[in-house]
Amino acid sequence: MKNNTVKLLSSKHGCHLARVPELSYGKRGTGNMIVHGDNIAVLKALAQAASGQVRCIYIDPPYNNRERYTHYSDNLGHEMWLESITLRLEYFTKLLSEDGSLWISIDDREVHYLKVAADKILNRQRFVTTIIWEQRTTRENRRAFSNNHEYLLVYAKNPHLFRVTRQRLDFTYEAISRYKNTDNDPRGPWQSVSANVQAGHATPAQFYDVIAPNGRCHSPPKGRCWVYNKERMQEEIHKGNVWFGKTGNGVPRLKMFLHEGSDGLTPNTLWPASEVGTSKSAKKHLLQMFPDEPVFDTPKPEHLIHRILSIATDPGDLVFDTYLGSGTTAAVSHKMGRRYVGIEQGDHAITYCAKRLQMVVDGEAGGVSELVSWAGGGGFDFFSLSVDELPQ
Repeated sequence: MKNNTVKLLSSKHGCHLARVPELSYGKRGTGNMIVHGDNIAVLKALAQAASGQVRCIYIDPPYNNRERYTHYSDNLGHEMWLESITLRLEYFTKLLSEDGSLWISIDDREVHYLKVAADKILNRQRFVTTIIWEQRTTRENRRAFSNNHEYLLVYAKNPHLFRVTRQRLDFTYEAISRYKNTDNDPRGPWQSVSANVQAGHATPAQFYDVIAPNGRCHSPPKGRCWVYNKERMQEEIHKGNVWFGKTGNGVPRLKMFLHEGSDGLTPNTLWPASEVGTSKSAKKHLLQMFPDEPVFDTPKPEHLIHRILSIATDPGDLVFDTYLGSGTTAAVSHKMGRRYVGIEQGDHAITYCAKRLQMVVDGEAGGVSELVSWAGGGGFDFFSLSVDELPQ
């Protein structure tokens, strides 16, 4: 993608993205873009230039929860809302790289309808998982249930390729604390995991008695089988990779060494507030940066976006957010060394996004800055969309 003024013509509509020098900031030619304009028109303008180049798309669209917020009204009506979202989904698979992924924030009101619509447009086989985010920790007593979570629907252009290229998460203190070395194994700390699995897809070779070094006989539990065949199990016992407890009489378990998992933890689908923040913590961060501006009602915390980008991208990858809002995705992408295109139709593209990114370039210290050792640098270009004729 060109980083100066971008001019792209479709067969029916003339569109151009004009760089706004007074809102651009820092180093030129980084590939980082904030675009002020209707996202469907911008997607049409960039569809060819960015085709197959985007590693991660994150969107936080209106949830259609029939409320009026400070910066927008979230009350389109179900049919219009669904049509609006799905129209934009059609562009995303064209933009994504082969190992790219799409992440959609949503809540209970529309999540199931959106899942069905996204399955149809994106292809159901491209669905990866649903993540539950604990977006609040306080109890809501005015309703029948205190709804404390939201969802992330995750799709991949090529789910198999995404699985083998997605990143693992860094070890947490809690995860490391599970590894001990009770037998002084020279290979270092380890934890034990079950040596038996469900028998539903087992082969006959997985049903046998395991003889421990002390001669004790162990049969697999009912409905279970051993994870290895008999020959492989004997080999693992000989290597000291099977644990029979301190007395040698325990049920056999496999030893998993800390050094073997040095590439990190497999991401799970339950993201607690203690790890990725809440809407409340995100508001506090925004108030620190914009004490005199009307605060966003439901911003996403930087730690949530950091978790997504840590899994879905590598440094230098291109990230898209077509509902940029207060600019969180762009800010975190910048701090993590990812390139980004953020699209926002509202005036807060100027009052929030551009100003926030200027602070980031100057070394803004909130959010994930300490986590990623952010000290400032780089730059971004601000563009304004002009269209000769509105797209149909």
